[in-house]
Amino acid sequence: MFEKLKNLLNNSKTDYYNFRVSSIIVTNDNNYFEGVNVETSSPNASICAERNALFSSISKGYTKSDFKELHVMVDSDKFSYPCFICRQAFCDYLDDNVDVYLYSKNKLEKTLKIKDLLCFKFDNEDLS
Repeated sequence: MFEKLKNLLNNSKTDYYNFRVSSIIVTNDNNYFEGVNVETSSPNASICAERNALFSSISKGYTKSDFKELHVMVDSDKFSYPCFICRQAFCDYLDDNVDVYLYSKNKLEKTLKIKDLLCFKFDNEDLS
């Protein structure tokens, strides 16, 4: 997975912040969906690698219970956690026990579960 993520970084479009990110989401039936961050001159119009991969899988019909792993690599010597917009998407579209693997450009740095990223989450129960 490390090499796939590292190669995928080359597809990232980061003309403004130069912070390349790649992501791969793995389904329970072992399909892989890739994503990279794509920046625009208006930051709100950009998309993160994690949501890019997740939304691609959703567009193919996958649902919340269909995912088992999320892999995220940043082009840096240290890893980064997903942003809070991505975390909200995870809350809505991934089960709490999906495994998350966070990589620097050098190695796997941290392994955790979605629920570890989502303390005090805002979900459907808050909307009722």
